[in-house]
Amino acid sequence: MKQPNNDSGLSFWDHLDELRGVLIRSLCAWLMASLAAFCCKDWLFALLMRPLGDGQTLINIDVTAQFVTHIQVSLCVGLVVALPLIVWWLYGFVAPALYANERRYSVTFMLASVLLFAAGVAMNYLVIFPFSFRFLSMYQVSPLVTNQISLSSYVSLLLVLSVLMGLLFEVPVVTWLLSRLGILRREHLKKYRRHVLVGLLILAAVITPTGDPFTLLLVTLPVYLLYELSILIIR
Repeated sequence: MKQPNNDSGLSFWDHLDELRGVLIRSLCAWLMASLAAFCCKDWLFALLMRPLGDGQTLINIDVTAQFVTHIQVSLCVGLVVALPLIVWWLYGFVAPALYANERRYSVTFMLASVLLFAAGVAMNYLVIFPFSFRFLSMYQVSPLVTNQISLSSYVSLLLVLSVLMGLLFEVPVVTWLLSRLGILRREHLKKYRRHVLVGLLILAAVITPTGDPFTLLLVTLPVYLLYELSILIIR
């Protein structure tokens, strides 16, 4: 097997300086992408507000909340946009220390991670969040209590659910990595199929508290299919 290139001519401080350069470039890419997102305020928030539906509005009771939310959303979007480039730079830093087959697996791992996370975010934006928000925004414990949804609450729920669904869609990547490390085997996944299905149904009920079977199925089925895919791709 071909030995990895460890760049033995470089000292510890040379590697540290190279890592510092990667981190500085990554930070600059994040800030530039965030600045671009900040300047696209109208387009960006029109996209974020689309799940609101017709006739629904948000309120703001904090004088700084709209500006702070604008910055927070811009930073989040900037990180998502810059992340593939950041991951590629970090890979370039560690690649010389990897075997040839490890480099090939690493590239596949990174591409799959990015694509699956994006698919989870899209699933949340198009399906899960609209159902969840409409149910929660109309839910009342008493006719004497009216719902007035704040901007910060709306954006926080959208971002949290997006991250959660993005992470859930990483199931095949995580299981593949654990199998490569010798921690997980196909037999383990087959053994706990029913347990995972029940757990996903419970999680779907928490994420989408509408209670109707159609919404539960929309959330549970894609993640469970990814679990079955994990069984096929690992040893």
